[in-house]
Amino acid sequence: MDAHFNTSRFRVEGMDCAACASKVDIAARRVAGVEDVSVSVMNGTLTVKHAADADLQDIATRIGNLGYPTTPIPASNDRPSAQGASGPVPTQGDRDHDESLPWWKTKRVLLALACGTALLLAYLVGWIRPEIGHWSFVAALLVGLVPIARRALAGALAGSPFSIETLMSIAAIGAVFIGAAEEAAMVVLLFLVGELLEGVAASRARANIKGLADLVPKTAMLVEGDMVREVPAAALPLAGIVLVRPGDRVPADGEIVEGNSAIDEAPVTGESVPKSKGPGDPVFAGTINTDAVIRIRVTAKAADNTIARVIALVEEAQESKAPTERFINRFSRVYTPAVLVAGALVAVVPPLLFGQVWGEWIYRGLAILLIGCPCALVISTPAAIAAALSAGARRGLLLKGGAVLEQLRTTTMVAMDKTGTLTEGKPKVTDIIGIGRSETQILSMAAALETGSSHPLALAILARAKADKVPIPPAFDLKAVPGKGVVGSVGGEALFLGSLAAGMEKTSITHDLRTRIEAFNDAGKTVSVLLIGDVIAGVFAIRDEPRADARAGLDALRKWGIGTVMLTGDNQRTAEAIGDMLGMKVLAELLPEDKQRIVRTLQAEGQVVAKVGDGINDAPALAAADTGIAMGGGTDVALETADAAILHGRVSDIADMIALSKVTMANIGQNIAIALGLKAVLLVTTIIGMTGLWPAILADTGATVLVTLNAMRLLGWRGTT
Repeated sequence: MDAHFNTSRFRVEGMDCAACASKVDIAARRVAGVEDVSVSVMNGTLTVKHAADADLQDIATRIGNLGYPTTPIPASNDRPSAQGASGPVPTQGDRDHDESLPWWKTKRVLLALACGTALLLAYLVGWIRPEIGHWSFVAALLVGLVPIARRALAGALAGSPFSIETLMSIAAIGAVFIGAAEEAAMVVLLFLVGELLEGVAASRARANIKGLADLVPKTAMLVEGDMVREVPAAALPLAGIVLVRPGDRVPADGEIVEGNSAIDEAPVTGESVPKSKGPGDPVFAGTINTDAVIRIRVTAKAADNTIARVIALVEEAQESKAPTERFINRFSRVYTPAVLVAGALVAVVPPLLFGQVWGEWIYRGLAILLIGCPCALVISTPAAIAAALSAGARRGLLLKGGAVLEQLRTTTMVAMDKTGTLTEGKPKVTDIIGIGRSETQILSMAAALETGSSHPLALAILARAKADKVPIPPAFDLKAVPGKGVVGSVGGEALFLGSLAAGMEKTSITHDLRTRIEAFNDAGKTVSVLLIGDVIAGVFAIRDEPRADARAGLDALRKWGIGTVMLTGDNQRTAEAIGDMLGMKVLAELLPEDKQRIVRTLQAEGQVVAKVGDGINDAPALAAADTGIAMGGGTDVALETADAAILHGRVSDIADMIALSKVTMANIGQNIAIALGLKAVLLVTTIIGMTGLWPAILADTGATVLVTLNAMRLLGWRGTT
């Protein structure tokens, strides 16, 4: 934040589309002392950078006059927390379109009902007393038009003279003067119903993200010595121990310290099968403990847990406009005044120059004002972008804005790190050779020596022993041999577990065994040997294996004609072994600057490059790429540098992220075609006299609703893999 400016946030009710946001933005910018403004329709928030002496109440008042009740958000609530709080809740009197109320109780519904009732009464009066029927329709018109005209006037005073409310007010008042009061009243009712439907559709998109926050329970069972007490989950301290019972949701990101259970991660990751987890394994806030009581150590506060980070990134992304959206917004600022001019010309030119009937052509000019409403066009892009960002977040695909979502579909080359991206990032024992002893025996002995060690190769052996349910006996006289391995005794036998080179210093190996070990080395595997006394009793081959879905994920990219390349700092032999398994080109033994240089070289060759990585050494290349994608288990540096993030570490999610971009841009194209196509047809039919005010407003309202509903289809996107 600039040292000379403060930042304040406001809750703005009733914003349902980009046109609403534009009016709020313009009104806020006209207040003295305001430096910059950012409006989020999906979050219903306004962020203002301003001088210390700026009148914040004036900002709220001006925006409230536009029909969007506005209240400051206290600094303590500046960001929605994982507990579902999203700033202060306005009082009932402040709400215009309050998502906490059922849609049928909102003010927009009440206004539409009042207008509809007045119109029915006008028809009844006109039937009983035809001589005053015209005035009864004027009265019904005023019920709905007065609030619209008030908003139009406030918008004009706040710097938005060419709003839909302005077009509606001019058309309705003009219709009264040419004797079409009945039609004008119906048009206003249809407009109010259209606004109501827009609000309902927009609230669905908001609810999708708020649903993420609701995944996290409000309370947690905090362990304090021998006592367990219920506390607010938002107040859990770092390193605090939490008891989670079967069936409970995990209240915070943490690490299991006691107990083994199956964790259902479907609400957060979309994984269909619960994962078995035990001490040392991480768990996410919002996941469900299914089997047994576990205790977890809290590793992130509520504001920083997985769910909160997802929500924060999605909110930031929704406030970032896509290039298409920016173009349409600029276009609409010229388009709306042009519509007013076109309507005036249609109303005036034929009667003046060609002797046509004034009333007939004024009527057509007014209809053109309604046809020209830009609502459907303006909402076509942001509605689709917001829905896509929300759907992606549900699957752990985070994109930092519409521009990133739009860019991804043009990707022609994906450059990937190896460790932690294409591979699990955790070495695994792939092969065991027993010499004179069974595989189970030598694995049991090796695990005994490695118990308590945190070395990656030791952890691999312990993990294999756990997976194979091998008994681990006690080991004695344990001693590390720096750079070589570990010695000790198990069951009275002296053992050494270490590198092949260290083992060969103590004994020799047969030709056949050497051949097998060389084959392991050629496959990029690290070899450890177990000696009993001075005799080799076992060999362990260990390698960081490709992720289970790596091959399928790469194949999905290739089907679209997208190239792939591995960029890794690992040694050439290991990298090539993994590359051969996955069928991809490999560039190995690279420094961070080498990765960045290769990305720039690919771009110079005309490639649109997405770089995927999870480490600090990937950050320069992530920043240089057209799109930088951080893998979920990655470092904070990678996540901050990247344009997008894959929270759950699936290689197939890279293809899914590009697929989401493609389907979103197709949806936007459909929306623009709907918005402009209906207007083009109605424009022609109105000028030649086939259609009038009713079809015009039906077309506009219908187009807006169709565009919004089409965009909302993206909320149901579940990915392709």
